Amino acid sequence: MTIPDDVEVLLEMRDVRRTHGEGAATVYALRGVDLRLAAGELVAVMGPSGSGKSTLLNLAGGLDAPTAGEIIVEGRSLATYGRNELARVRRRGLGYVFQDLNLIPSLTAAENVALPLELDGVRTRDAREEALRSLDEVGTAELADRFPDEMSGGQQQRVAIARALVGPRRVLLADEPTGALDSETGEEVLAVLRRRVDAGAAGLLVTHEARHAAWADRVVFLRDGLVVDAADAREIPVGIGEVAPA
Repeated sequence: MTIPDDVEVLLEMRDVRRTHGEGAATVYALRGVDLRLAAGELVAVMGPSGSGKSTLLNLAGGLDAPTAGEIIVEGRSLATYGRNELARVRRRGLGYVFQDLNLIPSLTAAENVALPLELDGVRTRDAREEALRSLDEVGTAELADRFPDEMSGGQQQRVAIARALVGPRRVLLADEPTGALDSETGEEVLAVLRRRVDAGAAGLLVTHEARHAAWADRVVFLRDGLVVDAADAREIPVGIGEVAPA
């Protein structure tokens, strides 16, 4: 897909490669990925297990560094940031829904969601108000003062999504965000993500279900660390199960 010149590109990956190990033990997680996400665009990433989907998200979110290539977020290469600067970018510009949630057990739902804002210097009261709005957006306002071990897996998942959406973040990265949710709740969460993107964010969604990919504008297929195909999301058959090109 060609992005028009007058549309802002929020995330760009240029010939990104990631390897682990050396010599005969080398694992090629990504083998030269090019990808651009524009403001207002949701892109789904699909492919078989081990194809590099989670690695792609970790690199896009600055959680890992590429072996080669360049990752640009809102016009600046992540490689130009120092450690503390990169942490600020992750708090302010990048929202990440982890596959394993990463909620802090000793914090309530509201405290978990507010934490990135507080670490960024937002006053506790203001951060809590933002957190409550984000929790309400995903339908979990009533969980604000509960701890993670007092919630179901699906409730924890929605709190994790609220944390990724809180504040002014414009690049949203989601690794199987509906994994612990029933079908109806999963669709509601994807609708929230879609609304944020329609409001001007860019979203990258890893999923193995075509019905979830149907919420995206386009779908990118990974296999063995390579982008092997891409398509308009409307061209993907809507069903359940892992989808990858033959």
